[in-house]
Amino acid sequence: MATTVIDGRRRRGDESRRAILSDAVNLASIHGLDGLSIGTLAERTGASKSGIVALFGSKLDLQLATIQAARELFLTRVVEPTLRAPRGVTRLWTLCRTWLDYSRGRTFDGGCFFRAAAAEADSKAGPVRDALVAIDDEWIAFVERCVSLAEEELPALRNPQLLAFELIALLDAANRGSLLHGNDHDYDLAEIAMRSRLIAAGADPELLDSIRI
Repeated sequence: MATTVIDGRRRRGDESRRAILSDAVNLASIHGLDGLSIGTLAERTGASKSGIVALFGSKLDLQLATIQAARELFLTRVVEPTLRAPRGVTRLWTLCRTWLDYSRGRTFDGGCFFRAAAAEADSKAGPVRDALVAIDDEWIAFVERCVSLAEEELPALRNPQLLAFELIALLDAANRGSLLHGNDHDYDLAEIAMRSRLIAAGADPELLDSIRI
């Protein structure tokens, strides 16, 4: 009986933690991680401050947990669908299109959580910046890996690392421009630019057009 009670409490605690983190991620995508506090989160969720403290401890612990929750959501929305696509240009183009859909669909209320968080923390040393750097490195490595696996289908490609950098830059620009101007025009431009870049590297235009996300 005691074990059942403990398991029930743990399950309810996990559910509360997930629900609060969902709100925390969206709040931070708009107001930044510095604007994320136990007080503002309590107001948004209706939970007590003491309850949030019991779940997360300090503000720093809450910020780090929020970053990891955003990472898990990004993996679900972008990385996992990409990995289901066949290796090569198909996977690379799926990655580009899936990321655009992730940002365009406002997975996070304030656009891409990581772009907002990085802009705020890039000059502030500490655990939050370290966590964001680790995730950004992971993302860059993933894009570079997708490019590497597509090299045989990109005969004119001379610098795979540069292509990965360009694709990431275009995705970031689309996210930022869309948020600032309040429309999808920058997403359309980014898709056209990325398609042109892949074709210039030797990708088959008909293959790109045939890929459905």
